Amino acid sequence: MTVIDVSEATFEQEVLDRSRSVPVVVDFWAQWCGPCRQLGPTLERAAAARDGKVVLAKLETDANPRIAQAFQIRGIPAVKAFRDARVVDEFVGVKPPAEVEGFFDSLVPSEAEQLVRLGDEVALRKALELEPGRADAAIPLARLLIDRGERDEAADILEHVTGSFQADGLSARLRLEGAGELAEAFAALDGAELERGLDLLVAALGESNGHRDDVRRLIVGELDALGAEHPLARQTRRKLAAALY
Repeated sequence: MTVIDVSEATFEQEVLDRSRSVPVVVDFWAQWCGPCRQLGPTLERAAAARDGKVVLAKLETDANPRIAQAFQIRGIPAVKAFRDARVVDEFVGVKPPAEVEGFFDSLVPSEAEQLVRLGDEVALRKALELEPGRADAAIPLARLLIDRGERDEAADILEHVTGSFQADGLSARLRLEGAGELAEAFAALDGAELERGLDLLVAALGESNGHRDDVRRLIVGELDALGAEHPLARQTRRKLAAALY
């Protein structure tokens, strides 16, 4: 099904939850809105042409005012694209068919993205063949290799990733494991004692004998994996700032 009608009662399941597995484009419209009737068929054709790779959800704003208010709909037609339960792209007003097609094209997962979602080793390696240096493939693959003791290959894979705190942190850990003095911190991290492990790493910043930058990279990578709003991440960032400055 590529086109569905949604309401306040079904929005969470049909849009937010569904968008974790397939992009969902929401058309905020109203019966009285002439431009909405003009844009609607263009959106429907674009969704149908992508054969289930993008779902179009139509929400009538007059009948569902709370959803319209929650997403700050001030003019219609308004179109918002959701992936992983958040808005990733949007536009307001009538757009030419070519622009609508481009909007939908930008949401269709690439072959590499689809392989990353599978998550197994073969799929991750194939994703990196298609898009070398892709962080969301390199990091889980490196972790699989590290668990098997294949650290040299893991380091080589991570070396090609740029702009990723987690990749930088994992590379730093591989270098630090040779130093030996952080064994207790690593054991805590691997044993699901994340707070203790992070505290030990922060404490080691003043005693790291030339490895200070790598310890910092490792801590930042762990915090990035937790997410900016995680309570432990906020707490550890304060400790890290105090230790560094």
